[in-house]
Amino acid sequence: MTAETDETLPGPWAAVLADYEQHLRAERDLSVHSVRAYLTDLESLATHATRLGVLDPTELSLRTLRSWLANLKTTGKARTTLARRATSARVFTLWLARTGRSPADAGALLASPRAHRELPVALSEVEVRALLDATVDALVDDGARGLRDLAILELLYATGIRVGELVGLDVDDLDRGRHVIRVFGKGRKERSVPYGLPASDALELWLERGRPAMAVEASGAAVFLGARGGRIDQRAVRRIVHERLAAVEGAPDLGPHGLRHTAATHLLEGGADLRSVQEILGHASLGTTQIYTHVSNERLRSAYKLAHPRA
Repeated sequence: MTAETDETLPGPWAAVLADYEQHLRAERDLSVHSVRAYLTDLESLATHATRLGVLDPTELSLRTLRSWLANLKTTGKARTTLARRATSARVFTLWLARTGRSPADAGALLASPRAHRELPVALSEVEVRALLDATVDALVDDGARGLRDLAILELLYATGIRVGELVGLDVDDLDRGRHVIRVFGKGRKERSVPYGLPASDALELWLERGRPAMAVEASGAAVFLGARGGRIDQRAVRRIVHERLAAVEGAPDLGPHGLRHTAATHLLEGGADLRSVQEILGHASLGTTQIYTHVSNERLRSAYKLAHPRA
């Protein structure tokens, strides 16, 4: 139980949430992180509903759901959090109705607070070049670890893939001749993403010189390895990106997702069409990709104000 849901849930709630967790893992094939996020939201709902006397999730009503969101708002939850939790509740109540556990979908009419969408922070092309150059300059001292870090940075920027997709790569997922990788995104949806010559060169150096020096019996087919030779985890990749960016003077402190934002922004600024960028990033909705057009527009306005004498 989380800090928000430190009370013991009634039996019906606990049983249904256990079934729902199994549904998310086995049928929807969601990541561990996504399953945990859904359950955290629903445990919060369960705790609030229990306090109101709703001891069974099949007795949920729209009024209870709205009361839950209103209570969260009074505790200072951000709009983005409220919007996410409303979505979690709607998906849950729809599942209750579809599986016959509830006679009606209580959340069908539950509205989401409109979230303020902040523009993602992205590196400039100069900052990306400085990041990669600094990593190359450190190769003499860093050895195999430096080759790995360079390949990770080059691939994240070249493809815009998620950190979870990167750490899940196996050697067989690389088409080294065609410069294409196969990744499995959210919901295990498969897609192919191209990468360029710099990323290819960095990958080849890692696979031919760096990886054999770090590989152990437990390495298996993993492309990228951690300090002990097993498949690298997401926390290690985040640490790598933060540490390498720290060497770039004036660059924002970003993680792997920042490189994903950067790749998308630079693709659009370079003339790529929105549909192509959507496919590369693996976005289910074009609306998610469209935020990067706002980033490009903001940069255009900034450049105009700096350069035009009558801006």
